[in-house]
Amino acid sequence: MNMLSDHLKNNIRFLDEVDSWEDSIKLAAEPLLHNGCITPKYIDDMIRNVNVNGPYIVIVPGIAMPHAKNEDGVINTGLSLLKLKNPVLFPEGKKVNILIVLAAEDSTGHLDLISDLSSILIDEDVMDQFKNCGNEEEFIQIIKMVE
Repeated sequence: MNMLSDHLKNNIRFLDEVDSWEDSIKLAAEPLLHNGCITPKYIDDMIRNVNVNGPYIVIVPGIAMPHAKNEDGVINTGLSLLKLKNPVLFPEGKKVNILIVLAAEDSTGHLDLISDLSSILIDEDVMDQFKNCGNEEEFIQIIKMVE
């Protein structure tokens, strides 16, 4: 089974700031676009998703999990992560520092990943480490600890 850490390897980016929440989704998804997991359509779908449904993808304060239905936008299941030094504002004034982009080929494949992620995101110690880590190695180590 593919672990979270396998999915995230080489798909983590760190930036100081972005101009808009739309940009944050584009930049967070870029690694998946480069490695052929998704098409540009998937990025548009994720942005449309927020425009239509509001910022429900901000699952816990500071963390958003952009995703969309796979309507020909996902080629392979993938996961990427963007960490921002300065938060970006999503609709309704929700501040986000970490974006975890989820692209799932089918609706069951990503449930495992979501449940793994959820167990990480509800653990406050892990969350604190997440918010403080500064490179991909550290992120992967934290996730491996929890997997």
